[in-house]
Amino acid sequence: MKKIGVISDTHGCLPPQVYTFFDKCDEIWHAGDIGRDVLPYLRNFKPCRAVYGNMDDYNLRYDVPREDVFECEGLKVLMTHIGGWPGHYPKSMKERLLEVKPDIFVCGHSHILKVMYDNELNLLHINPGAAGKQGFHQKSTLVRFVIDGSPKELEILDFPKF
Repeated sequence: MKKIGVISDTHGCLPPQVYTFFDKCDEIWHAGDIGRDVLPYLRNFKPCRAVYGNMDDYNLRYDVPREDVFECEGLKVLMTHIGGWPGHYPKSMKERLLEVKPDIFVCGHSHILKVMYDNELNLLHINPGAAGKQGFHQKSTLVRFVIDGSPKELEILDFPKF
């Protein structure tokens, strides 16, 4: 069993709520548009997986991949920054999802929190929305859940954009 914290679109600003909401998490997954100086703080706090987003500079692009496919507690995960959502995947993303066949698909980019099951592709889609200051979102959002045979106990924290 693992407890996972999911974050995206920090754009260089790490809200203090991360430290309390993710305190009991075993690891953090960052779905891109990380920005400067965020990753070292996350890595010092918890083990962290991350992918770069369209706004991330070349230093981050050398440090983290564009896409990460990995296994967590027996479930296959695909994480990238720009991915769409069930019924609205870009053609290349849908092809990649069909190829990889993940149990969990994590993406960011839209700044819109979406957690939904994709019945067609048989996967849990998680977009944690945006946690940073930059963007049109009115609230910052974070997601955490437990993987214990399947994703369970999903929780969302929303708070005023700081």
